[in-house]
Amino acid sequence: MKIHLISVGTRLPDWANAGTTEYLKRLPASCALQLVEVPPVVRSKTTPTERAKEQECARIDAAIPKGAWRIICDERGKHWTTAALSNQLGEWLQSGRDVALVIGGADGTTPALRASADHLWALSDLTLPHPLVRVLLAEQVYRAWSLLNNHPYHRV
Repeated sequence: MKIHLISVGTRLPDWANAGTTEYLKRLPASCALQLVEVPPVVRSKTTPTERAKEQECARIDAAIPKGAWRIICDERGKHWTTAALSNQLGEWLQSGRDVALVIGGADGTTPALRASADHLWALSDLTLPHPLVRVLLAEQVYRAWSLLNNHPYHRV
C-alpha cells in the first residue's frame, strides 16, 4: 500500500518542501507517503475560475491511482481526531488499497471530484495556506502511524 499526497502546486517555499520531506522520510516502507505535485492551471485575467478549477480537478483525477481510497480535503468534510485518523490509517493498511490524499487548488475542487471521494476531510475551520496543508498532512500521517505502532512520537 502507498499513500499518495496529491497536491496542486509545484513551486512551494523552501520551508514547506523541507517540512514535507522530513515527514515523508520518517515513514517506513510499509506506510510510504509519496508526494505527487499537480501543476496549477496557468491563468490570465480572463480565465473563468470554474474552468480553471475543472482543469485542475481533471489533472488531480488523472493522478489518483485506480482503485485507491479517495480522501479529499474540503471544508465541508468531517473533522477527524488524531486517534480517528490513526484508526482509519490502520484500516487502509489492512485493506491493501492505495490511498490518495488530495489537496485541491486555490479555488478548491469541483462537485464532481468531491462526489467521487470516499471521504471528505476537513482539516480545520480555519483557512490554511496550501504549503502549510501539505506539511500538516505529511505530519499527521506520520503521527497517525506512530500512534498505531506505539511509537513515542505521539504523546497522549
